[in-house]
Amino acid sequence: MPKFVYIVKDKSGKTYKNVIEAPTQNSIIEKLQSQNFFIISIKEIISATSPRQLIKSNSKQRKFSHKKVKLNDILSFSRQLATMLDAGVNLIRSLDVILTQIDSKELFEILTKVRSDVSQGNPLSKSISKYPKVFNQFWVSLLEVGEASGTIPAILNKLATYLEQQAAFRSTIVSGLIYPGILFTVSMGAIAFFALFVGPRFESIFNSMGVELPLITIILLATFKFVKTNILYLLGISGLAIFFIYKYSKTHQGKLFFEQILLKTPKIGEVLQNILVEKFSSQMSILIDSGVPILTSLDISERLVDNITCSIIIGKIKEAVKEGALLGEPMQRSGFFPPMAVQMIMVGEETGELSKMLKHVARFYQNAVEIFMSRFATIIEPFMLVFMGGIIGTIVVAMFLPMFNIAQLGGGGG
Repeated sequence: MPKFVYIVKDKSGKTYKNVIEAPTQNSIIEKLQSQNFFIISIKEIISATSPRQLIKSNSKQRKFSHKKVKLNDILSFSRQLATMLDAGVNLIRSLDVILTQIDSKELFEILTKVRSDVSQGNPLSKSISKYPKVFNQFWVSLLEVGEASGTIPAILNKLATYLEQQAAFRSTIVSGLIYPGILFTVSMGAIAFFALFVGPRFESIFNSMGVELPLITIILLATFKFVKTNILYLLGISGLAIFFIYKYSKTHQGKLFFEQILLKTPKIGEVLQNILVEKFSSQMSILIDSGVPILTSLDISERLVDNITCSIIIGKIKEAVKEGALLGEPMQRSGFFPPMAVQMIMVGEETGELSKMLKHVARFYQNAVEIFMSRFATIIEPFMLVFMGGIIGTIVVAMFLPMFNIAQLGGGGG
């Protein structure tokens, strides 16, 4: 009779691991479920195949739509795993089913290794913690709480909901920036076309006619000539400048420098601040609601907020809370969080509904950013059109003004 190793949790969250002989795996599942155990994993004890060999053999039989891990891949994984675990399917079987439906090659390889780790008795949280670029500390901490309390399906459903909201929020921001970006690109393309092709043709016509050019035409033609003559140097210098700025922005000092500029820029700074407040509030809400201690939640948010300025502020808040202060007090002293957010969090602490209030704060600032981004294209369109019209109009006037002078001279001479 085959042997199986299983890991289960009871209603109190206590973990049990045992080796048992049984005719089939399903018979063990039925027995454990009848005893009200939550099944973490069941594995038949057979000669092991290395994860690398398993990945290699399975990858040859699969066709993937893309290589890298996208947000939709993680969202689909969390929702599918939550649904199957909630339906009573054990963790190993759930991972097996998910592996047959994954579109990302990288995620397939990662989850194959995770499945191998879990089948050897490792917790899911520990298994996914080996891949922090895909499953960050936010995932790991929530799953640790879920494993300890036996509420992994509920935790995964919260994660999926959070990821769906963040995906929709990010899509709103990107959509609001696309149209202005297109207008700016078109205007720059028009300027480049005039500088490289139209300007030199007009210059040769004017030279052949020997007409006296207006000052605006002289300046514009000289600019076009300079750009055309030195286009390679200009592109090289621009490329180097962009490269060094990019590299500098990746350093701690450089990133902090550009963050300070953006946060102090009118309107842009306000929107960026609202985005950061929303991210902090939504992460803290789901962490606290899932049972993660507030200091641990602050520590995770400090590392995941992806903004050095905000991370430093959260670090100071964490130290104040560690010394016994309530969350709202150091938030208020920081001067970074808007008064409304601080007041709502203070009320949440007083009423014992902190996670609920954090959720309200996140929703409020998410709506504020979405409204601004939906109006942004409408607001910026007139300015972009005036900008394009001003530049192209200036070029047209400068090019055709000498033609009008020639026509007037010709008419006067006749």
